[in-house]
Amino acid sequence: MLTSIDGVGPVTSGDGAHARWASAGDGALDPGSLMRLLQLSSPTLPVGAYAYSEGLEQAVEAGEVHDLDSSRDWIMGLLAHGLARLDVPMLGRMHAAFAAGDAGRARTLSVRLLAARETMELRATDRALGRALARVLLDLGEAQAGDWLRGRDSSFAALFALASVRFVIPAQSAACALMWSWSENMVAAAIKLVPLGQRAGQGLLFEAGSAIPALSAMGLALDDEDIAGGAPGLAMASARHELQRTRLFRS
Repeated sequence: MLTSIDGVGPVTSGDGAHARWASAGDGALDPGSLMRLLQLSSPTLPVGAYAYSEGLEQAVEAGEVHDLDSSRDWIMGLLAHGLARLDVPMLGRMHAAFAAGDAGRARTLSVRLLAARETMELRATDRALGRALARVLLDLGEAQAGDWLRGRDSSFAALFALASVRFVIPAQSAACALMWSWSENMVAAAIKLVPLGQRAGQGLLFEAGSAIPALSAMGLALDDEDIAGGAPGLAMASARHELQRTRLFRS
């Protein structure tokens, strides 16, 4: 619920990992980098995210998501307990690895992120989106993206981190954009599946946008031992979706 997300409170940076990862988001975003950030987070970016509902289609089929309130609980809950506690801290670490020229560490972190996906569908979704973004970046002149077109370790967050470093986008801005892009895609899926009206969808996006800055800061400040997404409902919905007879979405 949104009230529990608001309860995250301010993020303070102390010694060690907290200070290191919280400071990764510091720095102003110049207009050129802002344009690249908007391109990365735009739903028109051709990575095919619109084809995936990440378990939402099955949650609607099962009646667990059936109106605005349950859509809000699903989307805001996954933001707070999934992306903020898993994707965002891993994105921050991969951003730092690429910035330091350590692509090997970024790849190791990407493998760990993919291993945290609970189902075959969720892993396949992450790899498909990662490779799609790698192809886009290669077309835009980022030669290093070509190394991520092969193998099974190309997570979307890894390529998002690579793009952010390439376009001089600070880690916290990148984290906010990643969460926003995911939220926009999930709201669009909810509008089709529940279905929700456009005004309800805009309201959900407004709530997500209000929560994302604090959630991204919290995620970037997590210590290594605290990184873990907790979304058993998503895991069960995704597993059931693999056997769902009629589907609009690939996950």
